Formats: sequence, structure tokens, C-alpha cells
Amino acid sequence: MSQMRPVQVIAVSGGKGGVGKSNISVNLGIALAELRRRVVLLDADLGLANVDVLLGLKATHTLADVLAGTHSLRDVLVNGPQGLKIVPASSGVQHMASLSSREHAGLINAFNELSDQVDVLVIDTAAGISDTVVSFVRAANEVLIVVCDEPSSITDAYALIKLLNKEYDMQRFRVVANMTRTPQEGSHMFTKLNTVCEKFLDVTLQYLGHVPFDENVRKAVQKQKALLEFAPTSKAALAIRSLAKAVDQWPLPSAPTGRLEFFVERLLLAANARSA
Repeated sequence: MSQMRPVQVIAVSGGKGGVGKSNISVNLGIALAELRRRVVLLDADLGLANVDVLLGLKATHTLADVLAGTHSLRDVLVNGPQGLKIVPASSGVQHMASLSSREHAGLINAFNELSDQVDVLVIDTAAGISDTVVSFVRAANEVLIVVCDEPSSITDAYALIKLLNKEYDMQRFRVVANMTRTPQEGSHMFTKLNTVCEKFLDVTLQYLGHVPFDENVRKAVQKQKALLEFAPTSKAALAIRSLAKAVDQWPLPSAPTGRLEFFVERLLLAANARSA
């Protein structure tokens, strides 16, 4: 029997590199899998993929093979911790960083294969505000913006939110403060971003919480293990599990037929609009 429960599609973005976006994506996906959700993590950094590297996984095939028509999406899936399924992107292939609308269509149509066995699709987007990043973010029904305590992080997060609001009328964003020294630092980061957004944009930001700075994150990356496996009781791991519990309570999208059709349609519309 096919699953008619809508899929929660979450795009994790930040506007710049170095904010820990991929680590949040990977470990949030694992934490949701621990909650018995069927989770697929899409490495959507199509030009410089790193999710499989973070987890020490060897990807035999990638999205490039799906686009070439030589392999199905099921063929390229890699098994991660706690049953997490990973769709590896194609690192270092320049063409993958600038897909045509037709190629976007082929990529996303492939996701229909998984529509009856996914509860949550987490999209780890690339840094910046490229056409590909914007297409994936617009197609998701939830957008999680990761910021850290650097002026450029707040500035770049604002630039991404501004583009999505002004050009595409997106109005709701969730925010996570990463690598914080104190809970107050996280709240302060959110307040800075929220203040400028309220002044100049028609958006609503929701503060999801903070993930504290933790040396275990760096050590886990060096060992090519997920933080939740390497140091499951560390401060950052406990914080990410807390975030996952909050994410698990988010309302599901009201898609007429459920599954991933709404994601397919929205991504195609976004890709076509950006290439027009």
C-alpha cells in the first residue's frame, strides 16, 4: 500500500560557508531517524559535496549518474547511521553546480521512486545564494537558517532571506544559532537577525534554539563520524536531539496527494523561474 502521509521537506541553508550547516543537517537527520522517522538526506551542494565525506562513507554512484540516466535514485542511496539514507551529490564536477531546468526535472522526478518510504527529506544546500540553492530552498516547505557569531554570517543570512522574501514572497523561516558559547549568545544572534528583518522585510522568523560550541564536533569530523555516534552525550549532540524533537512537532504540509509530488512540482517551478 502506498503511503499517503505528506513528506516533511526541510532545506538547511545559511547564506555562507563555515557556519556548520552540513553538520547540523547530518546530525539532525540522524536524530530524526532515532525518533523512528524514515529520513533521507539530500546533499544538494552539487558542486562540492561533503556529506559522505563527513560520515566516512564511500559513494559508488552519485546524482550525476541519476541525471545521466545510468542509475536510479535507489541505486545511489548510501546507508548512514540509525537507518539514515543519504543521496550523495557529485563533488568537484563543475557541471553539477549549474544544472539546466531539464536536468533539474530529471533529478527531481527520480524522487518519485522514494515517495512511499520517506517521512522527512532533509536538504543540505550549498553555501551562498546561487540559482541551485534558491531552487531547493523554494521547493522545501520548511527553511532552517543556520547562523553563527560572525558578522558575515548574519549579513549573508539576511541577504538570503531578503532575496527569498522580495523575489519569491517567502515569509516564514526557522533559525538555529550554531557554535554558541552561551544560550544568551544564541538569543542575541537571533535578535540581531530578527531586528533587521522586521525593519526591512515582511517575514516571520522563529528561533528554534542553539547548538553550543563543542570540541567533539571537530573531533567527530576528523574521525569521519557523525557527532551523535562519536559523542552521543556531548553538549552539542544533546542540543541537536532537542532540536529534532521540536522539528518532529512541526505541522505536516497539506499536499493534495501527499508523498513527494508537491516537492517535485515546486522545485521544477523554481528551477524554471530561475532559468527564464
